[in-house]
Amino acid sequence: MTPSLRPLSLAAVGLLGAIASLHGSAADPPKVDATFTPAQVEFYEKEVKPVLVQHCLKCHGAEEKVKGGLNLTTRKAALDGGDSGPAFDPKNPAASHLQKAIEYKDESMRMPPKGKLPDKELAVLTKWVKDGLPYPADQLGGAATQAPPKPRGGVVTEEAKRYWAYQPVKRPAVPEAKGRGWVKTPVDAFVLARLEAKGLKPVKPADKVALVRRAYYDLWGLPPTPEQVDAFVKDQSPDAWEKLIDELLASTHYGEKWGRYWLDVVRYAETNGYERDGPKPFAWRYRDYVIRSFNADKPYDLFVKEQLAGDEMPGYNPDAVIATGYYRLGLWDDEPADPLLAMYDGYDDLVTVTGQGFLGMSLNCARCHDHKVDPIPQADYYRMVAFFRDIRPFSDTRGTMSSTNTTDISPPEKQKLYEGELKDRRTKIDDLTRKMTAAENEAIKKMPAEDQRAAEGVDRPLVVAKVPQFLGDHEKADYLVWKKERAALEKKPWPPGQEFALSVNHCDPRPPAVFVLPRGNPHGKGAEVKPGFPEVLGVPGPVIPPATGKTSGRRTLLANWIASPANQLTARVMVNRVWQGHFGRGIVPTPSDFGKLGELPTNPELLDWLASEFVQPSGGGTPWTLKRLHKLIMTSGVYQLSAAGDETNLKADPANALLWRFNMRRLTAEEVRDSILTVSGKLDPTLYGPSVFPKIPAEVLAGQSIPGNGWLKNHGGGYDPKNPDAGNRRSVYVYVKRSLQVPILATHDQADTDNSCPVRYTTTVPTQALGLLNGEFANEMAAAFSARLAKEVPGDLSAQVARAVRLTTGRVPAADEVVKDAAFVAELKAKHKLDDRTALARYCLLLLNANEFVYVD
Repeated sequence: MTPSLRPLSLAAVGLLGAIASLHGSAADPPKVDATFTPAQVEFYEKEVKPVLVQHCLKCHGAEEKVKGGLNLTTRKAALDGGDSGPAFDPKNPAASHLQKAIEYKDESMRMPPKGKLPDKELAVLTKWVKDGLPYPADQLGGAATQAPPKPRGGVVTEEAKRYWAYQPVKRPAVPEAKGRGWVKTPVDAFVLARLEAKGLKPVKPADKVALVRRAYYDLWGLPPTPEQVDAFVKDQSPDAWEKLIDELLASTHYGEKWGRYWLDVVRYAETNGYERDGPKPFAWRYRDYVIRSFNADKPYDLFVKEQLAGDEMPGYNPDAVIATGYYRLGLWDDEPADPLLAMYDGYDDLVTVTGQGFLGMSLNCARCHDHKVDPIPQADYYRMVAFFRDIRPFSDTRGTMSSTNTTDISPPEKQKLYEGELKDRRTKIDDLTRKMTAAENEAIKKMPAEDQRAAEGVDRPLVVAKVPQFLGDHEKADYLVWKKERAALEKKPWPPGQEFALSVNHCDPRPPAVFVLPRGNPHGKGAEVKPGFPEVLGVPGPVIPPATGKTSGRRTLLANWIASPANQLTARVMVNRVWQGHFGRGIVPTPSDFGKLGELPTNPELLDWLASEFVQPSGGGTPWTLKRLHKLIMTSGVYQLSAAGDETNLKADPANALLWRFNMRRLTAEEVRDSILTVSGKLDPTLYGPSVFPKIPAEVLAGQSIPGNGWLKNHGGGYDPKNPDAGNRRSVYVYVKRSLQVPILATHDQADTDNSCPVRYTTTVPTQALGLLNGEFANEMAAAFSARLAKEVPGDLSAQVARAVRLTTGRVPAADEVVKDAAFVAELKAKHKLDDRTALARYCLLLLNANEFVYVD
């Protein structure tokens, strides 16, 4: 699909909106069916079209509205012109309104209105006009106000199926670039080919100190120690870089870093959100499952299958059951005004995170109507819902024997010791519940009409509280006895050592029918649909097996299709996420939307080559493994480039879309906190287990409806002021409460947990500097940092300064830098009458606020 057929960038500006007021028209109708050479058409495709998409087509190519009547998506439309005549004069191209507008020769024709085009882009459009406004053959015709020649969203046509993301992945040939000496891996050949096509060259490689720091943060999310930096810098062996990568990938810190990327995608949180924001029991086991999976280099296709259908896998497989916690991580309203709507909101969450997370498809946009842009009919959305319809909605039943949210994952031999007792207990509870429900129903019949109506919905518990008032003496006595007995059974301690996991459980082996819901309204029904895959991908519908087990088996069919090597999207989406993790931006900059509302890949051949290599390694090895992909990317020359600028490259490619240099980046929220803990010597490296509760200032807790609720130890949380260091583990282990964030994580752009988070956009706001300078955490850690320095290099201020710089930046400070910094500390002592430790702590606080500490280049 060509860019001119795509929807428009929100940042694009219309090129010729003012042409509606221009004068003049051609004396003779210009010829639409002009003949253009292949070279001219290729120039349009590769050079002109990107400029039009970026600057023009929002106003002059939109489907709903075309400003000034001018549409530039076909040649005929451009020749017909706008409200006041043609934009192009074939007899005198230089005098065309189009040419005048982009040259800013006339104040009434200045386009784009926000500023003149850069010289290079202006030259591209000028040549296009001079050549006679060449278009591809399929874009010659079309009326001036006609919508772009693309299928309407929601309609699956043969043309729609030709869109790049819906095509099968085919391994492209590695290009023969001119600068072969720079090429270290095939990745470089693809990048260099694009650079050379634009006349650009990559900058010089990064120095070894910058490179080792980059590697540690990219794979561990932690700063290297000075000793680790020195070891790499001194290693002059030709495979020093590969050895470092292998060492970092073998560490458990790798899973802690890269597991966090996946937790962003699946909207990981440990509470339900909304007003009460109650806990999700044992959610931390899912987090640990993700970290362990990355550390074990679990094949991605298995990783997918376990999360989507782990409970349908045979045998005792606690990892697979834990993986289905994926379904339970979303928001949950414990008192919805419309329970049926809330239930479908829950299914919408599953369709959304599955479609975007695994497939890069915005299937959720078709909940209420056909997708407005992508070829996704509304029926496709509900076919996807049908896969999940066997999952019972999340409920507040975690403390009962019939929980749909948790599963006993204790080893079978342990379960045998108590399963008889539990079965007996469950039978008694069910029997008592049946008796109580029958008595309640009889009592409700005697209640006022409004109570009877309320008992039919979410307010039944409130109505049930009145039941004893409407029972006879004998019935009332029995009811109260049953109630007391059931409560005692439910509160009876679980067998010691019993292990639970947040998961799906008690699924419906015969799911209810699923219907298309007009306008997404669950109270109205359209046509019935069966489970099925998106029509545009051209995959035959699944054969639904008969219900024979505890589940319907539908999700296994979905998982197998998503994890199939033949799936057009799965491998592309995941390798793009890995690329984004290393370079800060994906080859497709919209990693969860490969559709037309997203952005085009900057290097589609590289994307497909990586996807092919991911699924079918050319050098052998296990398919779908991530560590091999990391190493392939990191051993490339493009990954090892410096972040330095280049004047020529900056003019031609200011956004560095072609990767002529490495993108400098700020540390993530977790990296900021973890790095501060590391250099201060306070980081607790304990792996896995229940989440920790770091100290949160009282001023922040005061913003809760019940201050400290769900955080302080005496308010249902885990923070104990008597043991504050218990919260000093890595940030991936910090309790994720939707309504309450640790300040240093929140201010540095921690992931939004209400939805899948495909990209963390880096902000620069005053609260970051204020928090790092004045915040309680930063000052406490600065004091701990100074204590560490005093212990490691006692009595030598210059040595303490040098050590502090090395710990925070990795580099060896220059002699004059050490002298100046030591003088600064001495000045602090004298001017503010501080003792040695306090003055050094102030200096440490300064280093924790330095850009060199919080940025990686």
